[in-house]
Order: sequence, then structure tokens, then C-alpha cells
Amino acid sequence: MENTNILIIKFRDYISDDEVYFFRSAIIQKLENKSEVLFHNHLDKDKYRYSYPLIQYKKIKQKAAIVCIDKGTEVIGSFISQCDLDLQLGKRNLNMQIDSLIPYKIQIQQCSELANYHIHKWLPLNSDNYRKYLKMDGLTEKVTFLENILIGNLLSFTKGINVFLDFHIQCKITQINFPQLIINKDVKLMSFNIDFQSNIYIPEYIGIGKSTSIGYGIVTQHH
Repeated sequence: MENTNILIIKFRDYISDDEVYFFRSAIIQKLENKSEVLFHNHLDKDKYRYSYPLIQYKKIKQKAAIVCIDKGTEVIGSFISQCDLDLQLGKRNLNMQIDSLIPYKIQIQQCSELANYHIHKWLPLNSDNYRKYLKMDGLTEKVTFLENILIGNLLSFTKGINVFLDFHIQCKITQINFPQLIINKDVKLMSFNIDFQSNIYIPEYIGIGKSTSIGYGIVTQHH
């Protein structure tokens, strides 16, 4: 199984959760070549690239960051070389500075034993699944439902980077915080922070679930 390239670009600038969306928009506006789809996932005015996002804009340890995965690591060079980082984030103008570039390779494969992870601001439920979730009475039923969605999210990630597994993904949620309702694109969504175990290696700081390109569903190792 081949290695997957990851590049984490960390900035020195603090941003809020609400500013991640503006951070993404500001980077896209600065691009000289706006035809590079991986930065924004727009094919044209009315069409979108619905595959797993390979360039993701985030807040990591309170600071702005960009996580590039697979082919995303190949196209990000145009942004790094350009480096015009005088950005408008909503009402704030920032002359942002890159703090570090962290490249590494990871093999997406089966773990010898279950690994522990945490997901922050995970958005697992579409409108249909949301209705199903609300109708469920017991916590056990809800957790099993979420575990199956989590497996599907991880499969979407591996498919999006052209990694095809020869084993079945297992997921076990070990802790789940009370979900919060958030507004995303004028739609109410249920956001979860959870701890889980899985038998697959997952790169730190990638996103899974909905709206991963703007900082939702960030996965970190949990010790």
C-alpha cells in the first residue's frame, strides 16, 4: 500500500471558529490561478466537486492552518510561492505569516490494535439522518447509528485519496459529548465532539464528515 502525502501549513495568527470560513474565502481570492479546483471545489458557476476535500482550512490550537492531502500537496505550491497574505477575514484585515510547513507521509492501513482518536465539531447528520436520529429513543441505538456513519465517513476519506482497503473498518465510540446545534449556510446542524477507537491509521488534523473544508470534523489522536 502506497504512502499518502500530507502537508500542514501553520500560521502565527490567531483566528476564531467563525473566521475559518472567511480565511478560506480570503485565500481563494488571493489565488492567481483560480481555476485550480482543489482550493475551492467549484467546477464552474453551478457545478461542484463533491469528492473528499484535499485542501482543508482550519483552526489548530487557536491559530489558522491549512491541511493538504494527497494531490492537495502538489497544487499548494502556487499559493506558498505567491505568499500574498494580506487577507481580509470578515471585518479584520490581517497580514498573516506562515509559522511552519510540516510535510510527512503516512500509510493508511490497518492498525495492529485499536487506536484512540478524538473528533472535534463533527457534523455526521444530513437532513434524512437527522430525522432518523431524533426518532431514536435509546442512547445505545443512537451511538450505533453514529458509529456506522463514522465508518462511512472514513470510507469516503480513503476513497477520496484513492486508497482501497482490504479490511473492514471498525469504529467504537467511547465518549460522546452533548451535541450542539450550529448554523452552517443557514442550515441547522448537530455538532458532536466524540472519542472513538478504530482499526485504521488516520492522519492527524484531517477532517471527516460534513464541511471538512472549513474546519469541521477535525481528527486528532487521543491518548
